[in-house]
Amino acid sequence: MVKLTGKKKIPIAVFISGRGSNLKSIYKYSNTKYSLINIRLIISDKSHVRGVLFAKKNKINTKIVNYGNKNKAEKKIINFLSKNNIKLICLAGFMRILSKNFINKYKHKIINIHPSLLPKYKGLNTHERVIKMKEKYSGCTIHFVTTKLDSGKIIIQKKVKIMKSDTPKSLAKKVLKLENKLYPMAIKKVISKI
Repeated sequence: MVKLTGKKKIPIAVFISGRGSNLKSIYKYSNTKYSLINIRLIISDKSHVRGVLFAKKNKINTKIVNYGNKNKAEKKIINFLSKNNIKLICLAGFMRILSKNFINKYKHKIINIHPSLLPKYKGLNTHERVIKMKEKYSGCTIHFVTTKLDSGKIIIQKKVKIMKSDTPKSLAKKVLKLENKLYPMAIKKVISKI
């Protein structure tokens, strides 16, 4: 198989708000021999986070968007996306809820990772809730983003066993490892249909 050049790869954007561990795994995948993606743009609502430092260190075009006014922020983001000809948006720990208008504009082009086995435990504090409910398994889900929170079509999902000794913190670590493996797999699956 011929190694694809950056120009032929599909341009994607990764949205972050924090440490960027999933961004790192997507970036690593984007640099593999048979990857079909090129991270053309990073959008963050915070400037001093590890994910942004990682993006800048690796010379990825990064835009910090002030969310003081959501409408203005999204207009700016749409402008950045269109300038960079973005075909897929990957939410990787982006802690803002996108508006219905934004989601509808990029229908079937936004994917998100969630640290639970959806449709169970939508929203926040998933690990605490999973342990409180004495679940035997947890995991993570990558899904398409729709206007209903954590309710879009599931692309890929994997589970981990919860041990009796697990705390929300130890479970979070286990799930994060799984997320890092799974996100590139989900992108590969989605990209093949673009």
